[in-house]
Amino acid sequence: MSETVTLRCYIRHVRAANICHQGSRAWCQANGVEWTDFLTNGIPAQRLLDTGDPIVYRVVQEAIKESTDGQGQ
Repeated sequence: MSETVTLRCYIRHVRAANICHQGSRAWCQANGVEWTDFLTNGIPAQRLLDTGDPIVYRVVQEAIKESTDGQGQ
């Protein structure tokens, strides 16, 4: 059986990408992302990429880097 894993981005990836916390919160509000849900559960990387906002690529890159380094949540 094949298991599909969805890459998720968390606030730690935002911090690692050196993006400010307040700006991230405003971004979530502007893009229909529930802030507290994001803090608790993260967000699928693809949902971020689908916004087309170039700044999210830095966050996704941090999540990819973490996953390839074998680090967990």
